[in-house]
Parts: sequence; C-alpha cells; structure tokens
Amino acid sequence: MMDREKDVTLHRRSRRFYPLISLLALLFSSKFLDSKKAISLEVLLLTLPAPLSHIFLLLSVVCLDKREKPGGKLLSAEEASKVAMAVPMQWAFSSLALLFLFLVGGSIATNTTSRLEDIDPLNEHAVADPEAVAMEVETIIDLNIRNLTERRKLGFFSCGTGNPIDDCWRCDPNWHKRRKRLAECGIGFGRNAVGGRDGRFYIVTDHTDDDPVNPKPGTLRHAVIQDRPVWIVFKRDMVIKLKQELIMNSFKTIDGRGANVHIANGGCITIQFVTNVIIHGLHIHDCKPTGNAMVRNSPSHFGWRTMADGDAISIFGSSHIWVDHNSLSNCADGLVDAVMGSTAITISNNHFTHHNEVMLLGHSDSYTRDKQMQVTIAYNHFGKGLIQRMPRCRHGYFHVVNNDYTHWEMYAIGGSGNPTINSQGNRYAAPMNPFAKEVTKRVETAESKWKNWNWRSEGDLLVNGAYFTPSGAGASASYARASSLGAKSSSMVRAMTLNAGSLPCRRGRQC
Repeated sequence: MMDREKDVTLHRRSRRFYPLISLLALLFSSKFLDSKKAISLEVLLLTLPAPLSHIFLLLSVVCLDKREKPGGKLLSAEEASKVAMAVPMQWAFSSLALLFLFLVGGSIATNTTSRLEDIDPLNEHAVADPEAVAMEVETIIDLNIRNLTERRKLGFFSCGTGNPIDDCWRCDPNWHKRRKRLAECGIGFGRNAVGGRDGRFYIVTDHTDDDPVNPKPGTLRHAVIQDRPVWIVFKRDMVIKLKQELIMNSFKTIDGRGANVHIANGGCITIQFVTNVIIHGLHIHDCKPTGNAMVRNSPSHFGWRTMADGDAISIFGSSHIWVDHNSLSNCADGLVDAVMGSTAITISNNHFTHHNEVMLLGHSDSYTRDKQMQVTIAYNHFGKGLIQRMPRCRHGYFHVVNNDYTHWEMYAIGGSGNPTINSQGNRYAAPMNPFAKEVTKRVETAESKWKNWNWRSEGDLLVNGAYFTPSGAGASASYARASSLGAKSSSMVRAMTLNAGSLPCRRGRQC
C-alpha cells in the first residue's frame, strides 16, 4: 500500500505549487511571445489539465518564434498602434487567467481516485464515544445469549448460536427472498453500513474481466462501478480472476450467498474514498499485485492506477464498511487492511488462514488522522497458518470481541502509536512455541511509552499458556457497565465462530 500512499501525498503537495507555476507561465508568455500567440496559449492553458498545461506552455516558449529582434523592419504608425493596444489587452487577459487558475487550478483534471482531502469529511463518521458502541455490542451479545438459554431451558428448539449477527438472519429458510434483511443485522462501528439495500439487484452472470476500462454488462466489475445503490448477487458458482484491482463505488453489497464465488489469482477488492459497502460470502485468496494500468471506477470515469500491493480487501479513506462471512487466505500483502482515515468498520464472521500479515489497521505512527479510526472485530476465526497482525493497530479504537484465535506463530494483537484495544470474550489458544505465548505485542516502542496505552482484557479465555499484557488507565464508566452485564461469552466462542467464513447457503434451507 506504500506506493499508492506516496503517490497521493506527492500529488497533494505538488498541487500547492500550481498557482505559482501558472504565474511564471503567464509572465513568460507575456514577455517572450507576441500577443496573438500568447493569448492563444493562455486559452489553451485554461482548457488543459493543470500540470500538462503548464509544461506545454513553458515548452512553447522555447519552440515558438520570439518577437522581432531590435534592428528589424520599422513598424508603421498603424502597426505600432495595434501593438500598443495589444500589450495591455494581453496583460489584462493574463491577469484574468491567473485569477482563474488561482481559484480552480488546483482542482482541474486531477486524479479523482486519489483525493486525500476527501478523508477529513469521512472522519466525521467516527462516533464521539466509542465506549458507548462497545457497550451496545456487549448488551446485544448478552441479551442474545440470555434469550437463547431461556428458550432451550423451556424446551424450544432454536437454531441460534448466540452470535447476534447470524441469529438475525440465518434461521430463516427464505433468506434468499429477503436478502436485504442482512443490512439490518450489523453490529459495532460498521453497523450503519447499508450497502446496496436501497437499490436494485444486479445478477452477475459472467466471470470474465477482459477489459478493466470498459467492463461488460453482467460482470462483477460492471456491477460495482455503478453510480446508484446496487445489491449484487451471482447466478451460479464462479471463479473470478481480475486483471486489475476491483474499484468499488459507494452503496454496494456483494452478496455471495447461494453460490460458491472465488476471487482469486489476480487483483482483488479496493474500497477507496467511498462509503457504505458490504462484502459478504466470498472466497478471496491468492491475490496478486496489479497496477500501472487504466481502471474504471464509475460509469463516467477511469484513471491510471499505480501498483497495488495485493491485499484481499484494501480499505482506503472510506467509511461505513462491513466485511462479513468471507474466507480469506494467502495473498501478497494483507488480508484486510484499513488505512488513511478509514472509520466506522466492522469485520465479522470471517475465516482467516495461511497468511503472514493478516490485518493492518492504521497507516503509520505519524499519520494522526487515524486517531478517529474505529473498528469492531467480532466472531472471526483466526485459523491455520497465520503468523501475526490479527490485527496490528495504530492510533484508533479497536473493539476485539468473541473471536477464536487458534493459531499464531509470532503474536495475535499488536500495535503502535497509542491505539486503544478493548479485548472482550475472546478465546486465545497459544502455540506450542514457549517464546510465542504472549497474545500482545507493542511494536518498536519502549515500555515507558506503552505502559500508558489503554489495552485491556475482559473475560478472555486464555488457553495453553497464552497471556495478555494489559496497560493503561483501565475501563471507563461506560465500559465497566458493559462488562458487568452477566455471564461472559468466551465459553461460547467456539460455537459462535464455528461457521465463520463463506457459508454454503442453499435456497429454501436455513443457511
């Protein structure tokens, strides 16, 4: 992800100099070109993309003829009058052009897929009191478990597991007729992600991805770039090999239920500068770096993409994102990475396997916009072949609740940059390696600094010598209320995460 981030930062910094370049270009045109050529070039300057126009104009100074040298033929009185009138006209036009470029030059024909300024408004989606959201999740879990227990005591059959997301929709044999009910089942910071709930269904019938600039109707790429809300489903089982990364547009749901859908062996999913996206029910694996190519991201726009790292799901400057019930493994970089001011995210019910750096949440220690990053990580199974970063956090608030950690080689949860990590009701089973028993890792930070970071463990089940190293001030009043709601749910984690990953749903049956 680093190359893309550097490109965005460089682009933003370079735009500061556009007005100065415009001024120099206009002064050169006034000094070295005759009035007709200068005015023609200044008109061209206003119509070309900003950086291209400046280069074109400056090169034109070298290539075009200069004014008549001293000692040339004398001008007639009529010609001298025309020149005298043209000079102030040229300067007047140059001044107007310069004013126009100062006002809009920084926004003309820029790369609309890399607008760093869009991040600040997205941070407005961060809640003021993340502890209250954590308490809400704990309340939902507690009530759901109590209701399930009471029904079983009374002898009623229940297909529920205590997982409130799954119990919201999976017991309905007619789920396929009420697919959009899923959008009402989210919890945590990404609970308001509606995806394509308010739009029409789009049925993917074609597994190909022949042209990332002009995708065929019926393909997944054609579906995700639409400007309107869309709920995307699949006609049949398919393996989709993407030539380039799949650039999502806002208000989209990719719903793989009812089909066995793999995105593999090519580019994968990029959620960049958009909002309200739900990714559900996919197998995403063996993602490769792609880029240095044109890719369409809406019906009206395509642009140049630099090299992508090969994440399964890359969330970049986006909000209201829900990643649920996917099976993810073996990609070139991360499985789920969220950076550059992303917030309001829930990552739930996923099955992660066979990967090194699983999940990165936060761009860098120096990128302070990520202080408003808020992520819920719930009901996931971190399984075989995993090494580290489950997740690796920076700056923000991270609620890690009711996950089953059965494998790690280095550590499970790491961080730097003073993140808040709230671990509740998880099951941590340490590896046999006696030097890898610790759940937590403070990355490249002295204890004198991290001892004040707020990392806490409440009701976690620690197995095979696993231990969680807490730090910081401890629980706030709202967190304390959430933690005192009754029986802890860590003993039920294995049942609640048993079906993590993509589900083999079939119509007319409980999923």
